[in-house]
Amino acid sequence: MRTALFALFVLLFATAGTAHARYNLEQAMTVEQINGIDLAYTEAGSADGPPVLLIMGLTGSHRLWGEDFVNHIADAGYRVILFDNRDTGQSARLDELGTPTLWWEMLKSYVGFDVDAPYTLRDMADDGVQLLDALNIEDAHIVGASMGGMIAQIIAAQYPERAQSLVSIMSTTGAPHLPEASGDAQADLMDIGDAEGDQTAQLNAMGIYPEAMPRQLLAIVAAGDRSEQVKTISVPTLVLHGEDDALLPPPHGEHTAELIPGARFIQYAGMGHDLPAEVVPQLVADMTQHFATVNGTAPAAN
Repeated sequence: MRTALFALFVLLFATAGTAHARYNLEQAMTVEQINGIDLAYTEAGSADGPPVLLIMGLTGSHRLWGEDFVNHIADAGYRVILFDNRDTGQSARLDELGTPTLWWEMLKSYVGFDVDAPYTLRDMADDGVQLLDALNIEDAHIVGASMGGMIAQIIAAQYPERAQSLVSIMSTTGAPHLPEASGDAQADLMDIGDAEGDQTAQLNAMGIYPEAMPRQLLAIVAAGDRSEQVKTISVPTLVLHGEDDALLPPPHGEHTAELIPGARFIQYAGMGHDLPAEVVPQLVADMTQHFATVNGTAPAAN
């Protein structure tokens, strides 16, 4: 069994624990009824700072951001809100919706039929927006990674009044002309769903539930090509991507930036479909520069 992506999740979790006390992986979360489900969230940083909403990707709980990533943002004076997407972490596990038959639904999508997804990316975007409502936050910088970037794009497009800005990290528009993941990257992703024994226990400890993967994958498949929606994004946008990303190769990020007027695209050496410790300081510096420019507290980047 290929274990590269599994090892990545473990590495992110294992190396994230050497950071500031302001946020740590074990801090308490609050669970509230949001959009009809239990949604777990926590916060870091200054309560009076500009809010930043972080949205993690496929099956990943808020823990996968890592302490250093979160605390670098908090250190810059921001209020960081982290939450577990539905079907991850301490948020509602929606096993009652069943386990879709992926091969059948993917075949339906391939031949042009509607996919029977238990929930949609729009549902997940609404989770984030309604969490802002519950926290009495009018608008925030919306940051998403991978599938979380897709969700963040939907928030920026459908609820522009709630987004001070958008940061889309290692994500995509879903356009069909974009390059496919490498065979190894696809296989590694599927291995998460096939985890057994100790691997499952390690994933569960990070808030990752392999049985939820088919539901979230189908939310992505059902969304299809979101290019027309992405074109409507009008909020200041920063698109970040790793040059070694084999799951969503760099043209996915480039296309996102091309479609959004005024978007800035930055590509990082030494970054794949992950948040490497050595890249995080520069990546967060670029993000906080973007936030500060939007909030009028820093000069625009050249």
